[in-house]
Formats: sequence, C-alpha cells, structure tokens
Amino acid sequence: MGLADLRDLPYPWDTLADVTATARSHPRGLVDLSIGTPVDPTPAVVRDALAAASDAPRYPLTYGTPALRESVAAWFARRRQVPGLDPAGVLPTLGSKELVGLLPSLLRLGPGDVVVHPAVAYPTYDVGARFAGATPLATDDVEEWAGRTDVRLVWVNSPSNPTGAVASPERLRRVVEAARALGAVVVSDECYAQLPWADRWVGPGGVSRVPSLLDPEVAGGSHEGLLVAYSLSKQSNLAGYRAAFVAGDRRLVADLLATRKHLGMIVPRPVQEAMRAALDDDAHVDAQRALYGRRREVLLGALRDAGWVVDHSEAGLYLWARPADPQDAPGSRELVARLARLGILVAPGEFYGRAGAQHVRVALTAPDDAVEDAARRLRGE
Repeated sequence: MGLADLRDLPYPWDTLADVTATARSHPRGLVDLSIGTPVDPTPAVVRDALAAASDAPRYPLTYGTPALRESVAAWFARRRQVPGLDPAGVLPTLGSKELVGLLPSLLRLGPGDVVVHPAVAYPTYDVGARFAGATPLATDDVEEWAGRTDVRLVWVNSPSNPTGAVASPERLRRVVEAARALGAVVVSDECYAQLPWADRWVGPGGVSRVPSLLDPEVAGGSHEGLLVAYSLSKQSNLAGYRAAFVAGDRRLVADLLATRKHLGMIVPRPVQEAMRAALDDDAHVDAQRALYGRRREVLLGALRDAGWVVDHSEAGLYLWARPADPQDAPGSRELVARLARLGILVAPGEFYGRAGAQHVRVALTAPDDAVEDAARRLRGE
C-alpha cells in the first residue's frame, strides 16, 4: 500500500452515513456515542498557557523545549510509576495518530518486515504497516510471533481502544522479552492510561496504576527498544491542539528526531507550552476522570438493563458491548443499526478487526444530558 492506495481506501467513519441519518431522524434527535471526541471545555490552565505563548514569531524546536521534555519525564514519575525517564528520550508529536500511522515508515520498515498489532485494534496500526510496505500481523498471542526474525515492530495498546482491556505487567514483560530476542521495537499506545475504572488499576486518590511499558517491572531497568506513545486529547480535552509525545529509548528518539527535522514535523511552540501546563497540573485530569466515571455508570447500567453485556472496559473512554443472549449475534453493523433506531450512534466492532464483529463500541464522550437521554432510550423510556 502507498499513498495512492490510501486515497482509494474507504475511511471507516465515512461508511456510517446511512445509520447516522437513521439516528439523526429520531424524534428526540441524535445522541452521538461513536467517535469519542472530547466535548468538555479545555481546562483554563491550558488555555491560559496557550494564550501567554501566542507571540511566537520564531520557528519552534522539533525536539520540543527542554522544559517540556522535563515535564514529560516528571509526569511519568508522578503519574505512571516510571522514575528516571531521560528527557533526551522525549519527542513531541502532532497528535498520536500521525505517529501511529507513520512510525513504520519513520523506522524504515518495508517489504519483508512484519508489524504485529492486537487482534482487535485501532485500524491505523494496520494502515501504517501497509503504507510502509510492511506486513501487518493481527494477534494477541506472543507465541505466534516470538522467534520470527521478520518481526520488526510490535504494537501494544493498553488500555485498549476499543475494548478497554488492560495488559498486566506480566503480559507486557513477555512481549518485551520476545521482542528483544529478535531486536524488534515495541511501542505501547497508552493514550487512555489516565482513565482507569477497574479497582485493580486504580490507586490512592484515583491515580492510575495501569502498567506502562516503561515501568521498571516491565522494562527490566532499561528502555532499550521501547517507546510509549501518549496523547493529551483524552486526559485534558486537547484533541483540537494535536498535542502528544513519544518517549522511551533515547537512541530511537534521536533517530526519529533526525528524520522529523527534515520533514518539518514540528509541534507549534504555543501548543508545547499548553502541553507543559497540562502535564504539570493533575487537578483537571482527576476532575475529568470523575466526570467520565459518572457518565460511564449511567451508560453501563442502562446497557445492562437493556440486555447487553459489557466486556473488558477496565479503563478508557469506551464500553465494549454485545447482546447478552448468545443467540442474538447478527454482526456489529446490524447492532449499530439497532441502536441507531433509538437515535443512538455507536461504532461497529468490525472497524477494529474481524475479532470485533460481534461487538459495538460505546463512547462516554457526550454531555451529561445526552448520556442521560441515551440511558432512557435504552430502557425504553
């Protein structure tokens, strides 16, 4: 797959026009629980930092300011149980999707190389591999690729989009061991890590205990061959800022930096300052998690009352749902259409791979009144 092939590849969300129209025609209107875009205000502390840095006549640094990279390292220590991250191993990115889509190419992968990603996964892992000319391999079984010398890149996504499943330290450590034996790079997409729900992953004060790939218990005291991708879109309502970073192995980061300098892939300086403010302030993150938690409880209860089962969903912005009756398995598109007739728009599980074909993904990202209305509709009220 190359650029021309991407032009001809349907964008998944564009294929929902029919069910979107059905949902929009509901007498009470559309409740959009599909894409998962933040709807709550960007925190004042972030907007103030952006405004204060708005006089920015000079070109920004591709590497990011030293202060931003220090803030990322401090955030990892404070919020992710990753002490001692080298700020030299931090690089801001234009959101996380561009990194996911372009990383195989930036790492110079191509024909004959294999990129492993989860069996149910964000589709850009697959697209990025194909765009580079590499071969994607969708599997959750480490033993399926361990020992394969053609494996060059392994994606981990924990908490998962769409399922909300969280990988244990033991699971992550096995991935690291198998990849290091091959000289493959492991990249963990951890964009939902600040939104834990299952008791196992919630620490004192609600602080996340979702394991990071860079945690010493996982990485074995070295970040060699390991990278973490993180976005501030979810924790800080910054989707419109395209504010994200990659962190880990300083050698890999230096390689990415050298290429990105040539391509002009630079996060604007005001956005860098906004990122620093967001990373340094924990209060707004905790408040946003509490807000999503309330919405989650409303939707979770309503789905169960309506005869749905929610699988996984231990963390993140989504509920991974299917009908409770095992005989009621028409496929994810029909399930989406069923909810659209209630005026509720969700995402079909098939967007995320064949293994998701019996589920739908229900986003928590709607205003409180819309979430309450969706719950009433699910209960037939």
